[in-house]
Amino acid sequence: MNVFRTSALVLALTSLTIGLLSGSVSAQTVMRISISTGGDSHQKVAIDTMAREVEQRSNGRYKIQTYYASALGGEREATEAVQMGTQELTWTSTGPIPNFVPEAKIFDVPFLFRDYAHARAVLDGPIGQEMLTKFDSKGIKALAWGENGFRHMTNNKRPITGPEDMKGLKMRTMENPVHIQAYKGFGIIPTPMAFGEVFTALQQGTVDGQENPLSVISSNKFDQVQKYMTLTGHVYSAGVFLMSKAIFDKLPEADKKIFLDSAKVAAKANRDRVDLDEKNAVADLTKKGMQIIVDVDKAKYQAALAPVFADFEKQFGKAALDRIKAVK
Repeated sequence: MNVFRTSALVLALTSLTIGLLSGSVSAQTVMRISISTGGDSHQKVAIDTMAREVEQRSNGRYKIQTYYASALGGEREATEAVQMGTQELTWTSTGPIPNFVPEAKIFDVPFLFRDYAHARAVLDGPIGQEMLTKFDSKGIKALAWGENGFRHMTNNKRPITGPEDMKGLKMRTMENPVHIQAYKGFGIIPTPMAFGEVFTALQQGTVDGQENPLSVISSNKFDQVQKYMTLTGHVYSAGVFLMSKAIFDKLPEADKKIFLDSAKVAAKANRDRVDLDEKNAVADLTKKGMQIIVDVDKAKYQAALAPVFADFEKQFGKAALDRIKAVK
């Protein structure tokens, strides 16, 4: 080997040694994040943005692989995996959350939130931030609130023009006790089911209908298996970015901030996509053949749930519900 090549090799090895000692060269940590829905949706935007932000902010030290359409299991399974530390991250609706953090059930009370601005103000304010801390004792780090959207009723039996039309409909619901109790109040036959099973169940007539935000209905092509939709907006469905607390706690403080800040950016992108879908989905779904009732007298639906609301006041406390309602 000539002197020039020898010098170059020594220089390269010296640079590598210095880099290793200084910490500038480090192995990439690969993590996973999942959602239950497929297609081009607000949930996909949420986890794609999260993955991109973390990788960019960490200069590539962390890479998050994204999984869609329940590829790592449904929402409950993914949340359990995060809790156990066998999966690093997930994004989930609040459907299965009461099984882990019972206090969060309050956010699923029907007609609790006036509109998107109200819901976001609650979740981003003291009430929502207090709730995020309640995940800690369950082995889960809740990074930020995302959004699923206001839920609407669809079915194949008949148009829902009022609460009386819901009676006897067999409806897929999330595995959420508050939703199930409320839908029984409408006379619905609730059928809890993981999201990954819903399209086939609708297609085969196992259930008559389902309820979901416009974003979910549109991106998952439920127009192909549902004829009628009514914009009931009966429940606001939040989403939440979750991380294994055991994994989060091992991160350096600067890296913890990267994950928290990335989740906030991803939550905004998630909500922006919901806003876009809300503007376009009704027209798009109508063109695809769905019969959609837009004008809804929500007071009638609320009146039908009067006995259920009385029970919710006992469960959650009137003061806690009023505190949420009072947020401007």
